[in-house]
Amino acid sequence: MIRVLLAEDQSMVREALAALLSLEEDLEVVAQAARGDEVLAAARAHDVDVALLDIEMPGLSGLDAAAVLRDELPGVKVVILTTFGRPGYLRRAMEAGAHAFLVKDAPAARLADAVRRVLGGERVIDPALAAAALADGASPLTDREREVLRTAGDGSTNAEIAAALHLSAGTVRNYLSSPSRRPAPATAPRRSAPPATRAGCSGAAPAGTPAPVRCAAVSRKVEVLCLPTDPWSAAAAPPCC
Repeated sequence: MIRVLLAEDQSMVREALAALLSLEEDLEVVAQAARGDEVLAAARAHDVDVALLDIEMPGLSGLDAAAVLRDELPGVKVVILTTFGRPGYLRRAMEAGAHAFLVKDAPAARLADAVRRVLGGERVIDPALAAAALADGASPLTDREREVLRTAGDGSTNAEIAAALHLSAGTVRNYLSSPSRRPAPATAPRRSAPPATRAGCSGAAPAGTPAPVRCAAVSRKVEVLCLPTDPWSAAAAPPCC
């Protein structure tokens, strides 16, 4: 049985989530907290396996509570639940040691599946947030991994991607869902775009100015995207194509 701590300051939301999770045969909500500064004590007292944390809580934010659990109880897996689906929050959650980041309106079955996945060592990110993060920074992915993600962006199945890229279906599945253990590279300083010019005017872009890059979105058919188990460092930006 997976022992779960649920921390959410809104009692109706917390009780609803607890009731839904309790319907799962292998999950048990053994502790609840309404404040972020109650999370560590509750996790210790109830020997929890997974902590589900809201971001906005009194006393201590869910992101700060995640960092405390990372330092004090590293065996506890942390799932961040939020209504704030922003890539910036996603990056901060990973830096705080979170193992999953999901929006609150995700189906209960997806939440339960995420709990099981993080306990198995995976990192689970809401697919829409993952796509936004891919479009917002430097990438730790190899060229082949980016190629697989671009091909998945049009809704292709694993078998179709494998045929198009001359890969096995198992390799494609690993690229899309298996955690990579490579750390993200440091982010290079951003360069301002050159000013636009009219015909006959001086001020063309200097030689070597990189062309704009369009990032491909992750396929909506991918229910969850598992990112590297090593969280991004404070100097690293979220991954991008």
